[in-house]
Amino acid sequence: MKRTLCTGLMLMLLLVLLAGCGEKEVITDLSQLESKIFAVPTGTVADELVLSKFPNAEFQYYNTVLDCALAVKSEKADAAAYDEPILKNIAAKNSGLKVLPDMITYDNYGFAVELTNEELKKVIDEVVSELKADGTYDDMMSRWLPETGDPAPMPEIELTGTKGTLKYGTAAITEPFSFIDGSQKEVGFDIELAMYIAQRLEMDLEIMNLDFGGLIPALTSGKVDMIGACITITEERAKSVLFSEPYYVGGIAALVRE
Repeated sequence: MKRTLCTGLMLMLLLVLLAGCGEKEVITDLSQLESKIFAVPTGTVADELVLSKFPNAEFQYYNTVLDCALAVKSEKADAAAYDEPILKNIAAKNSGLKVLPDMITYDNYGFAVELTNEELKKVIDEVVSELKADGTYDDMMSRWLPETGDPAPMPEIELTGTKGTLKYGTAAITEPFSFIDGSQKEVGFDIELAMYIAQRLEMDLEIMNLDFGGLIPALTSGKVDMIGACITITEERAKSVLFSEPYYVGGIAALVRE
């Protein structure tokens, strides 16, 4: 009888221990990601940026950012690393995921014009400053980056076009900043901002959807007047283009299970 009781207690203890071993660590702070497995999109520098903070990190590579997020949700990876607003957009539309408040790296996003186009840069800076002052910028942020669900529809912004057309280059793969909606139109935070700039200039806006790597060449060759698509302001890029003042502080963030 004693042997049976002891055996039963040992089995119960073993089951408890095994259950404890199966539980995944709940990640609430960036410091917990040291030596963890990160899911990153193939062909990006996200892995290099993660290594700058976590030199012992391991990586899994996926074709898209959404695939990275799904790898985290299915517990194949501990975190996904990519641009903060894009990860926030994914987390808002997929329950059980969250973006940690502290970021791996911090970057400033800006619009860019040709090096000699000081006049257009000035207009961009003035428009962004005024949108922040009158509350429009905060309204844009709440619409394009809601805590849950999809971004709100693109608002109607009237453009007169009396002074010509502003050619705007973007890469419509950076939802919610620049992407293609259900009606196959380019929309997003950056698109709306570009429309306000065109409105100030009394111009129409022609949107040219390009590969991200082709944005700066399109600008320097005169194919477009202005570019924007979560473009990080860097010293190297500033040798070729003239950046506006930063309109958004982003960077590489970590998406984890909630």
